[in-house]
Amino acid sequence: MSTNGGSWAPFPRRYNAAVDLVDRHVTEGRAERIAFRDDRRTVTYGELARRVNRAGNALLGLGMEPEQRVMLLMHDTIDFPAVFLGAIKAGLVPVPVNTLLTTEDYAHFLSDSRARALVVSEALLPKVEAALGGAAKLRSVIVAGAGDALDAANAGRGGGVPEGSRYERLEVLLEGADDALEAAPTTPDDVAFWFYSSGSTGAPKGAIHLHSHLMQTARLYAQGVLGIREDDIVFSAAKLFFAYGLGNSLTFPLSVGASSVLMAERPTPASVLRVLREHRPTIFCGVPTLFAAMLADANVTREAGSPALRVCTSAGEALPKHVGEKWRKRMGCDILDGIGTTEMLHIFLSNRPGEVRYGTSGRPVPGYELKVLGDDGVPAAAGEEGSLWVHGPTAAIAYWNQRDASRATFHGPWTRTGDRYVRDAEGYFTYLGRTDDMLKVGGIWVSPFEVESALAAHEAVLEAAVVGHADADQLVKPKAFVVLRPGVEESEALSNELKEFVKKTLAPYKYPRWVEFVAELPRTATGKIQRFRLRG
Repeated sequence: MSTNGGSWAPFPRRYNAAVDLVDRHVTEGRAERIAFRDDRRTVTYGELARRVNRAGNALLGLGMEPEQRVMLLMHDTIDFPAVFLGAIKAGLVPVPVNTLLTTEDYAHFLSDSRARALVVSEALLPKVEAALGGAAKLRSVIVAGAGDALDAANAGRGGGVPEGSRYERLEVLLEGADDALEAAPTTPDDVAFWFYSSGSTGAPKGAIHLHSHLMQTARLYAQGVLGIREDDIVFSAAKLFFAYGLGNSLTFPLSVGASSVLMAERPTPASVLRVLREHRPTIFCGVPTLFAAMLADANVTREAGSPALRVCTSAGEALPKHVGEKWRKRMGCDILDGIGTTEMLHIFLSNRPGEVRYGTSGRPVPGYELKVLGDDGVPAAAGEEGSLWVHGPTAAIAYWNQRDASRATFHGPWTRTGDRYVRDAEGYFTYLGRTDDMLKVGGIWVSPFEVESALAAHEAVLEAAVVGHADADQLVKPKAFVVLRPGVEESEALSNELKEFVKKTLAPYKYPRWVEFVAELPRTATGKIQRFRLRG
């Protein structure tokens, strides 16, 4: 078991997270500081406060009542924080959802959450429109960034919200709303928002979070570990619609009065480099796949990006050791790799500035307690692998309408993460893989991530995924799916070379018996490899 000296910060009994994150800065004299920049505009804290109030009033003006859900299917623009925080300030419950999913997924979210309103970016309206008819509780559809396409949609649309109603323009609603709003009389323990799990192994589940959770992640991780300051400029390639991105782009900068850069488009090495160059952020937050892709592009350098960059963060899945080391050498700053979950809201185990040990997830964030349990349920000693459990102040209270799943994950004050880890004598934790992904080869557990990291260290390999595959005797052995670097040709000789490379790096029984070359790996929107799609 690993403990630490952090403490959970107290909150007043009457507490609204939006007031703490926005209004406080106006009263403390930061109204003219820049809060957000996106591709089209910039807003100060004073302007953000008024826009948040208008968004909350607009939602209330549509007949929404406290604790009702409003689904957000929105790209990363200034509209997102305005609506998200406006809903929270009004006592409503925003539910951000992944912008990269299917119509069927959105039908599930709308039905499962019983959302009364939907706020959707105009470009995403065609994808969700067919799902509206089955959303029995939905009463309002609000389109952000609307233009002529909205008029066409209103002219030809069918049922989904009450008959005869129209899609509303977000900007029109905001312009017509009052810019003063008294915060709903919520408490730290009131429900503030939901996040749906990524659903990589089943139907997504709604994790329910409280008003206190946002600022707790900011105090414990962003301020306590990352060391975020008022003069920082933060850019997160990870999007606002999932927990890691929300903390990076919204909660953390707003907790100290810093600035955040939002990018609506998909993060690629080129688009990320453009933002780094134009806005010169001091903190950059990404995922391992993006860091690896950027390192594969010779145009990505510190000089071509942001010379002001002082620290980077990574989550979503474990960062391979060689990626972190190459990034530090080329970009002149460390990547603080860590692990967080939708259920815990953000990172609770992380490397720290000046104490980075690449290849590990670091040590517990102060304020969280971690333990590794063996298969027998007994705490594992240093050097013994097991299942990672976490105890901290930001755990979701349950999954919505999922009693069995809630009981399997939340055990009193402890949350079962579903990740396999080993802790060394110095308190550093090393990721071994998801519990369901672990392979037993010759009676010995093998971590897919360990084999993937070994493969990715080869100069020909961009990334790899490893799953279990039955041989002719129906015994499970590792099989590797490999994405090669640009310009490298696949061949049987290369396949054999990769097998031998792993044998020399790891214990020989861990090498992949099969190597299949693929153009890309299936991933969730959070960057996690969907190994179950490779097992068929």
